[in-house]
Amino acid sequence: MIEIKVPELAESITEGTIAQWLKQVGEQVNQGEYIAELETDKVNVEITAEHSGVITEFKKEPGDTVEVGEVIAVIDESGSAASAAPAAPKEEAAPAPAASAEKAEPAKEAEPAPATGQDRPLASPAARKLARERGIDLSAVATADPLGRVRKQDVETHQTAPAAPQKQPAAPQQAKAPAASSDSAKPVERIKMSRRRQTIAKRLVESQQTAAMLTTFNEVDMTAVMDLRKRRKDAFLEKNGVKLGFMSFFTKAVIGALKEFPLLNAEIQGDEILVKKYYDIGVAVSTDEGLVVPVVRDADRLGFAGIEREIGELGKKARDNKLAISDLQGGTFTITNGGVFGSLWSTPILNAPQVGILGMHKVQWRPVAIDQENFENRPMMYIALSYDHRIVDGKEAVSFLVKVKQLLEDPESLLLEG
Repeated sequence: MIEIKVPELAESITEGTIAQWLKQVGEQVNQGEYIAELETDKVNVEITAEHSGVITEFKKEPGDTVEVGEVIAVIDESGSAASAAPAAPKEEAAPAPAASAEKAEPAKEAEPAPATGQDRPLASPAARKLARERGIDLSAVATADPLGRVRKQDVETHQTAPAAPQKQPAAPQQAKAPAASSDSAKPVERIKMSRRRQTIAKRLVESQQTAAMLTTFNEVDMTAVMDLRKRRKDAFLEKNGVKLGFMSFFTKAVIGALKEFPLLNAEIQGDEILVKKYYDIGVAVSTDEGLVVPVVRDADRLGFAGIEREIGELGKKARDNKLAISDLQGGTFTITNGGVFGSLWSTPILNAPQVGILGMHKVQWRPVAIDQENFENRPMMYIALSYDHRIVDGKEAVSFLVKVKQLLEDPESLLLEG
């Protein structure tokens, strides 16, 4: 017998939750085949079988919390799917010896039991998770995928109206339970928080409780950046195969400012300050599962095209729920862009143990005083820097933000600073 254990996930991840089993007891599995989906604090991980054989036992159920190294299933290497599940033929033959209704009924109850992996539709982990949350049968979901794989968007567009009548008989019982409450007639929905959402909530609170967080603001005239993008965007796209966006400008500006104010690129470890001499910039990405911060490694060594390409790939992986744990580890400073959702002003929360995060916002046309007598309409953006006051003083934080402003308002200088 071979024990299936929760594998080593990452240095900072010691446990997870069984999201669902991808196989069933008595089913044949091959080495390297996925058998379970594990939800962790950061990403969903599919556990594979290290040996071929037949699954004889599941030691954990979906929703159970499991730790790294814990046994969750058992595989019999010498078994076969036919010999591992002999109960089905016996149940089919059970009515033959006697014609009584009492023996016929157990056979009917056993009919749904022999479900096999062949009957389970192909589906991405994100699709399985969403279907499970909405109570949707994946076999009833139509997909345009040529291989028949159900995608998340297929589940989102699936009509669940036919399932509603099945829930109606339970309604009278539900109405009786909260009779003592004065608001019992008002509709509510109770949703279990995913492990990732629980972790996000926990770490945001911890960040605010453990850091002396403060936020300073400034504004940037985006005229020069927008003019440069307008002049260069077509040639840039043709040469590099990727669009020239704002994020590469802001990443370069942040790196230039971090080089001048290195304490914003540090962290506190006990009674010591660890100043990092490399620039792994985290870029916050909003997904259906919550906010994640994939990291652009050695961003100071990348050009504008390299940064745009890396951010684009990480963003796509985040939305498709395909980020690896290594994509999320580390990071020395974070940039978050609330402007894509229309935010004009915000105070971003630190991504601990980092001590600095830059918040971008919506570009808004506003009248700006050119001199004492003249005004012009300019594309302006508020920027915010939240920092840990334990090691970053106000002077450094304000000067850092002014440096970012100066570099963005003179974008050609980013080539030198980067």
